[in-house]
Amino acid sequence: MFAIILAGGSGSRLWPLSRELYPKQLLNLNADKSLLQSTFERLSKFMPASNIVSITNVKHTANVKLQLENISKNISVLSEPLSKNTAPAIALATKFIQEKDKDAIILVVPSDHLIEDNELFAQTVIKGEKLAKEGYIVTFGIEPSYPETGYGYINVLNQPVLDGFKVKEFVEKPDSETAQKYIDAKTYFWNSGIFMFKASTMIEEIKKLSPEIFNVMGEFDFSESDTIEYNLFEKMPSISIDYAIMEKSDKIALVKLESDWNDLGSWQSIYDVSKKDERNNVMIGHVLDENSKNSLVYASSKLVATIGLEDIVLVETEDAILACKRDNTQDVKKIFDTLKKQNDNTHLIHKTVYRPWGFYTVLAQSKGFLTKLIHVNTGQKLSVQSHEHRSEHWVVLSGKAKVILEGKEHILSAGYSIDVPLKAIHSLQNPFEEDLEIIEVQLGELLIEDDIIRYEDIYGRV
Repeated sequence: MFAIILAGGSGSRLWPLSRELYPKQLLNLNADKSLLQSTFERLSKFMPASNIVSITNVKHTANVKLQLENISKNISVLSEPLSKNTAPAIALATKFIQEKDKDAIILVVPSDHLIEDNELFAQTVIKGEKLAKEGYIVTFGIEPSYPETGYGYINVLNQPVLDGFKVKEFVEKPDSETAQKYIDAKTYFWNSGIFMFKASTMIEEIKKLSPEIFNVMGEFDFSESDTIEYNLFEKMPSISIDYAIMEKSDKIALVKLESDWNDLGSWQSIYDVSKKDERNNVMIGHVLDENSKNSLVYASSKLVATIGLEDIVLVETEDAILACKRDNTQDVKKIFDTLKKQNDNTHLIHKTVYRPWGFYTVLAQSKGFLTKLIHVNTGQKLSVQSHEHRSEHWVVLSGKAKVILEGKEHILSAGYSIDVPLKAIHSLQNPFEEDLEIIEVQLGELLIEDDIIRYEDIYGRV
């Protein structure tokens, strides 16, 4: 068995904690591992880690690789140069796997779901495998426990096939009245977004039902490289696997997912799975409360004091605060989309941004200057680079820095500083035993992260 982990989502309904460049699958929401890492570990319990292929957007590739390499050195990560939704991603990942095994059975899973009963999950997957071998595309449905309006539904026929049912139709997210009708009918399941197929079956269905994807697929050759070329990928339509294949195919079967499941798609779902106090509150971080109940308060960087809240979600990050009623958390995506339309960076990045070498935090920014705290983990180094629009001034706060500036090496201890002129080729490195922290002051008319020309990079970003 092989698996495809879809790791490119934006997690917009968990704003402000989830951002476009650091989405929910990379966050440690309820454990010491991220949702992505937990997904990888769950799959590796019943298949070789080398058979797990993660596919993500290029803007997440470095972080996805970094997180997975902390679990296994034998990983495969495909990088999409553009966001084109799930159908092109699954199509190309399937073709990539076919280079290893023409008739592979492939399990497709999102990277951002919470499943804690791994044994029951594996047992359900084995049931689905039997159907996949018979030529079905198998979807795993969740028996609904209440009329949820944030999920799509799958309606099944009363036609058992092996351990599943033939699928009649996929339906969109309903309003509350329609969702209750689905519950009462007892033939509808929540669409988990998890499914399984034989590689050759999926390729045949793509050829028949989505020829525009199939034709572009034919231009890719993964026999010698795992690169998804921009000039080819941009020809792909942007379409979900549900619209492209699942809703059109007559080979769809459903197996009931026996394990627990939560897509952690909203702050309400975080509240649902979290441990409550005696007043039914979930308090995460530095929170001081008096007489609140049935509320979720998440403090990430400051003390948050609350008094007498009821049925409220309050989320604090370094640069944004969200407050809403618990039953309105599905609407957080509207805030995210508005920020995106307004080109407000609070939809895109946190003040603290994680990189393969460590992280940086933006401390202050105004016209012509930007100040950062940069933390470089021991043994790590930033790329050899230059900037077209800014100069930089570095002051070492703690640890020791190895600076390569125009080919000359400098070793700086705490309290020492160095200037990096405009267009100078330079690198910041930490080959020492203690973590390094510096203050960086950028000066220039254009201060953006894209103003980097890389010449060498141990993380493959050149």
